[in-house]
Amino acid sequence: MDNVDLNLIRGFDALLTEGSVTGAAERLHTSAPAMSRTLGRLRRVFGDPLFVRAGRHLVPTARALELSSEVRTIAARARALFEPPQHADPATAVRAFDLQISDALSMTFTPALLQDLRNSAPGLTVRLHPESMEAVPALREGLIDLEIGDVSRHEREIEVEALAADVFVAAVHRSHPLSTSRQVTPEQFAAADHVAISRSGRAYGPIDAHLAELGLRRRVVAVVPTFAESLHLAQRAGLVCMCPAVLGRRAAEALELTTFPIPLTLPAADIGMAWHPRNAHDRLHRWLRTRVHAVMARELASEN
Repeated sequence: MDNVDLNLIRGFDALLTEGSVTGAAERLHTSAPAMSRTLGRLRRVFGDPLFVRAGRHLVPTARALELSSEVRTIAARARALFEPPQHADPATAVRAFDLQISDALSMTFTPALLQDLRNSAPGLTVRLHPESMEAVPALREGLIDLEIGDVSRHEREIEVEALAADVFVAAVHRSHPLSTSRQVTPEQFAAADHVAISRSGRAYGPIDAHLAELGLRRRVVAVVPTFAESLHLAQRAGLVCMCPAVLGRRAAEALELTTFPIPLTLPAADIGMAWHPRNAHDRLHRWLRTRVHAVMARELASEN
């Protein structure tokens, strides 16, 4: 094993991320032939093809997937170990981070975070990923660096930090009859036409369960996958939608929506961030987490 060096781990990590020799070469600032030689060495060391062609891309074999978590962990630790101090300076660092941010935060918190990063770390690029990815495997495999949103269901191996708590309110267009009601009752709430948010297409959720306890049932006329779509349907189609009371206020007002308390006893929505332990001591990652925390606190303070 004397011929094994850290560059093989870096190459393995890049191939896992990019899914192509060319992409991996660009990621490591080397040539495609050099990356092909690295792949050849990896195949000899592990006695497995590791990556096989599927159309225009390379896909990992079962053996490569088995090794992927450890490879990504070693690569991340090596970057943190050998990273020169100036490269950890946000003002001069050039790096990309993969973030998965809750859809409910996409119209409020995300723009504020990106503006903050543009001002303090102009060399950073943020790649945003949809919530359709399973967060724990994505964090474990290094597909995302940080998740922001509901992180209450994570396994123990994932590190989690609480950021805030918000409650959901109902939102309707200013022309909707409920917009002028002094106090909306459960019966009035259930009688209105609603739009539900579900990536899986399910119309039944916690609100419906609470209504059922009161012997009530709401009519869900549309199910959409994103918070933004629900707001636009509330604006254009006269439906009732749900949005975060504080972090969703600005988006609702921009669409001329009025909010009112949901007449049910619902728990607050906890917002947090989660990351894999491999990134715990990465200086830039740690700095990014402090910015997320600061921006969230600032946004909540500005809306209260």
